[in-house]
Amino acid sequence: MKIEQIYTGCLAQGAYYITSNNEAVIIDPLREIQPYLDRLKRDNVKLKYIFETHFHADFVSGHIDLSRETGAPIVYGPSANPEFEAIIATDGQEFPLGDIKIKALHTPGHTMESTTYLLLDKNGKEYAIFSGDTLFIGDVGRPDLAQKSAHMTQEQLAGILYNSLRTKIMTLPDEVIVYPAHGAGSACGKNMSKETVGTIGNQKATNYALRANMTEDEFIKEVTDGLLPPPAYFGMNVAMNKQGYESFDTVLHNGMKAIKVNDFESVVEETGALILDTRKNGAFAKGFIPQSINIGIDGDFAPWVGALIADVKQPIILVTELGQEEESVTRLSRVGFDNLIGHLEGGFEAWKNGGKEVDTINRITAEEFAKKVKIGESKVIDIRKESEYCAEHVDEAFSKPLASINDWIKDIEPKEPFFLHCAGGYRSMIAASILQARGFRNFTEIEGGFNAIAKTVVPKTDFVCQSKVL
Repeated sequence: MKIEQIYTGCLAQGAYYITSNNEAVIIDPLREIQPYLDRLKRDNVKLKYIFETHFHADFVSGHIDLSRETGAPIVYGPSANPEFEAIIATDGQEFPLGDIKIKALHTPGHTMESTTYLLLDKNGKEYAIFSGDTLFIGDVGRPDLAQKSAHMTQEQLAGILYNSLRTKIMTLPDEVIVYPAHGAGSACGKNMSKETVGTIGNQKATNYALRANMTEDEFIKEVTDGLLPPPAYFGMNVAMNKQGYESFDTVLHNGMKAIKVNDFESVVEETGALILDTRKNGAFAKGFIPQSINIGIDGDFAPWVGALIADVKQPIILVTELGQEEESVTRLSRVGFDNLIGHLEGGFEAWKNGGKEVDTINRITAEEFAKKVKIGESKVIDIRKESEYCAEHVDEAFSKPLASINDWIKDIEPKEPFFLHCAGGYRSMIAASILQARGFRNFTEIEGGFNAIAKTVVPKTDFVCQSKVL
């Protein structure tokens, strides 16, 4: 028996590849399936099942393409109703895999079809669970995402989750390994650990939601407290996972179409495409195609695309560093942005060398900011998360998180100058590009963000550990 966790950092997502006696299963695969096909060929094993823990909201799974390519059936837990052929497991149903078995444990609460898969070793011993979004390391799945489809309140779903955890998971032996679907950075929970593997015993001892003698009312209150609104794309990803989607090969083919510099503007106009520039924020600041939005491939690219671009069907044309076209297409497809028109042939340098119009961002260093800012007079907008802001910030700065820019941008006074920063420059450049694309040019973005500002003489609030302000 072999278990491999395939962890994708930009989505904080774990897929699982398990083999036993020339047979394999894959749990919660990502959109691009070639890495899984390569593993199957390498190990000379046959894919027997594709297990889905639930209808994912934060990414588009590769289950449909993988099933089509390999012939392996897709398995969901009880009450799932996908619009494609699948095995709907019953609670407690066992699936043989070589010398071992995979047992479906229905654990509703995060969603009503949420299912944890229990691995029984060749001796029938309970060895590991693949808990999806039911149980994380340090947290449990948020119960507010399935309210509409389940016709329940988040409190009702939290109550169901409480019972799932205590009757199906906490009753397992302490030594059972926990393999969750996500780690820190995912929006599917609020207090996840950076660790991506644990044990039942460890979670009983350290996970706030698994405390001994915790009442259902206490659980509901603590699990629902402080939940931020889910990213806008979550519902659209659920629909794609449930209904089906375009083959990844088709999406990749479209995204890899090279658009010549002289044709670029007419293609943008004809298609209504958004120009998405995936280069590093420093390069973008020095020059970009007017109206471009910068979300760098080197950061939390896919989640920010999903959070800030309202519709997964939005036509998109890419501007990338040379050689990063395919990676950009792949990472967009993971969150369902499939309507790719193509990419600029030769990248931004070809555009600039072609004598086309170029825009820039007014960016200054933290040292320059320290010389220019006047606390109490200058307006400073901090677009980090509220928890980061509460931990420490520039005196009298305003907290305007990037995730809600589409709400607060309407309150910006076009003639009032302001400074803009995040933690390191990645998020503030996203905000700067959005502001500038919407006609605002009355701001100055700070290179290096608060990390650099903190090293200057600019007055700051007293530091508070972020764990105390979450």
